[in-house]
Amino acid sequence: MNSSAFLRELRRLRVVPVVTLPHARHADPLGEALLGAGLPVAEITFRSSAAQDGIATLRARHPGLLVGAGTVLDRATVDQAVDAGAQFVVAPGFNPDVVDHCLQREIPVVPGVNSPTGIEAALARGLPLVKYFPAEASGGLRLLDAMAAPYDGMAFMPTGGLTPHNLLDYLSRPQVAACGGTWIASAALLAEEEYEAIGRNARRAVEIAAAATP
Repeated sequence: MNSSAFLRELRRLRVVPVVTLPHARHADPLGEALLGAGLPVAEITFRSSAAQDGIATLRARHPGLLVGAGTVLDRATVDQAVDAGAQFVVAPGFNPDVVDHCLQREIPVVPGVNSPTGIEAALARGLPLVKYFPAEASGGLRLLDAMAAPYDGMAFMPTGGLTPHNLLDYLSRPQVAACGGTWIASAALLAEEEYEAIGRNARRAVEIAAAATP
């Protein structure tokens, strides 16, 4: 999947569950819950040692799920993610080494930005999408609107502080392709194996996305 096709898929899905797996065994039922809720996507963060095995499990057991790697901070983690089967990479900041390595490996990459400097660094590399992070802490929609105004061709994936209460506002912005959210499958829900609750959260996200009119 190239960057353009990935962006089209994100615009269709609108919401990306951002997940830190307590253990790789949680990956399979997580995939079932997300697919059952009609939200076939997950960003598995490298904030736990279960990330690589979790990605591999999701790709093997749930081929209909779009699976990415998050919190990718260096080239070695890019390689771990891609070798496990990750279909896209997300980073919290704009690390040129990480971005360039993803481009070399021909995997879509979404670097984090919260300034025009980061946006222009992404544009210089031909990236069509950046992660606006941490969205709420950086200034929320007010900063996003001001920051995105000069860059008509850039799409954004706000992440950080998004909840069902502000998701609709973000998704209604035309420059927002999709939003990332940790509330859908939080570490606490996974630790308690509350997969029904995860499914309910995912269905609610799908409902909100359907109501957005960017």
